[in-house]
Amino acid sequence: MTKKLLAYLFLFLSTLSYSQISFEKGYFIDQNDKKTDCLIKNLDWLNSPTEFEYKLDEQDQAIKINTDQIKVLEVSDKSKYERYDVDIDRSSSLISEMGYEKNPIFKKENLLLKVLIEGKATLLEYNNKHLTRYFFKTDSLQITQLVYKSYKITEAQIAENKQYKQQLWTNLQCDNIASNQIESLNYKRNKLIKLFIRYNECNNSEVINYNFKESKERDFFNLNVRPGIISSSLSVDAGKGSFFNTDFGNKIGFRIGLEAEFIMSFNRNKWAIIFEPTYHSYNSEKTKKNYRGHDMKSIMEYNAIEFPIGLRHYMFLNDNSKLFINTQFIIEYSFNSKATFERYINVPSTEMEIRPKPSIVFGLGYKYKNKYSVETRANLNKSITDRNLSWTSKYQYFALVFGYSIF
Repeated sequence: MTKKLLAYLFLFLSTLSYSQISFEKGYFIDQNDKKTDCLIKNLDWLNSPTEFEYKLDEQDQAIKINTDQIKVLEVSDKSKYERYDVDIDRSSSLISEMGYEKNPIFKKENLLLKVLIEGKATLLEYNNKHLTRYFFKTDSLQITQLVYKSYKITEAQIAENKQYKQQLWTNLQCDNIASNQIESLNYKRNKLIKLFIRYNECNNSEVINYNFKESKERDFFNLNVRPGIISSSLSVDAGKGSFFNTDFGNKIGFRIGLEAEFIMSFNRNKWAIIFEPTYHSYNSEKTKKNYRGHDMKSIMEYNAIEFPIGLRHYMFLNDNSKLFINTQFIIEYSFNSKATFERYINVPSTEMEIRPKPSIVFGLGYKYKNKYSVETRANLNKSITDRNLSWTSKYQYFALVFGYSIF
């Protein structure tokens, strides 16, 4: 039942999050060269979009249109796409699918390309699942793919065709671009962007950096202090009828964590990878009578540092407020921890070593102005029993976590 509720909650919040993406001013030009100024639903597409939604007015119903019907799509000067007939090489970089042909295998296609740099020399990008290709054009050169290709020499040896370096050296020569800068250039978005900016500036060309306009308001890394209150319960089962069977009950305690949050650079900052080392403890003592009527104690001392790593998804409510959901995989280290069980007077106590196993934690929270947050978090079933012991244990907790972003 708990798993079903969590699945329904995730589905609901994912649907809510999709609806919270705002419509922004933009325009598109169709195949008949008709320009339509409108409000476009900006999904900050990771891959080249195949469709988009737009409104002519805030009050209108959204209209969905396939991108094969358009030549140009631009959103609020933040992102721009243009359609071209291009020769593209789709050779795979996966070893299992890689061939022995060094030269690109071009195929003519009509593609919507993302404009990264626009100027005397323009840089464009095509992204589709596992394939990324860069294209460029200049005042004197039609749009051309920058060629980079991995290929096999033998089954155990791979080589690279880096023809893009020669293409750039031939077509982007300028006083402030040295041959060694081209030679060391990687086939990466940020490296290519810097080169194209340098070339345009060298030629006193007006340059539009759409990549900067996309990212200038992004906050790609946050470091958050995360104190909180934790409600924990623990039980130990040593087998049917065993004297060691103990329900240590529910305890209220304190937890403290330091969270590193890495915002993903797509889909409007809605996804993040999170890592949060966290300290928490659980201490309990239970007393019960043995068969002689003597009070015997069961003592649990549990101190641990969790190392959760996982995924966070944001749902924007407005410019200052957003909800989020987390799911994290936890590896845990315990220290100064043990369970002690007394059975008889003058008989040594039995000790159980604490060795927590990996677990999963879920969270639902709210963040305000990217600075303050509050979250409810649940770890519903974690074992802390030594794997070599036949005993089983069930440790679970619910936490109320407060957050403050240092930067």
